Amino acid sequence: MTFDANQSAIFAVSALTSYYRSALAVGVLIVAAVAMVTAMLTVGRGIRPHHPEEEKYIVYESGSDPIGTFGQSNVRYYVFALLFVIFDIEAVFVFPWAVNVNGLGWFGLIAVGTFVLVLLLGLLYDWRKGLLKWA
Repeated sequence: MTFDANQSAIFAVSALTSYYRSALAVGVLIVAAVAMVTAMLTVGRGIRPHHPEEEKYIVYESGSDPIGTFGQSNVRYYVFALLFVIFDIEAVFVFPWAVNVNGLGWFGLIAVGTFVLVLLLGLLYDWRKGLLKWA
């Protein structure tokens, strides 16, 4: 079976046309998605109530009313946030170990045990210093 130049050109054009059809489908979907998001935001803006009041624009800082131009902020909130991040990251590091606990053997158990022990010592230190008391 032999192909002449005319048949190969037809094959190339049909392949190219298939490629452009796929690209056109993606483009249509992108345009439809942008149009739907724009329509939803526009309808939402028209439906929602809009009653600006002076009290709505006052800065509120974790239960403390702002004083003057600079709002006060208690350090205890930042300490709680940092402790949360530390113990949240602990879960991120322990999860891969839990997935492959059988493959790591004793070395993995000792490594994660040491990791958790160091974090527990930090938590004990924070507790003894009184950093975990909210009020």
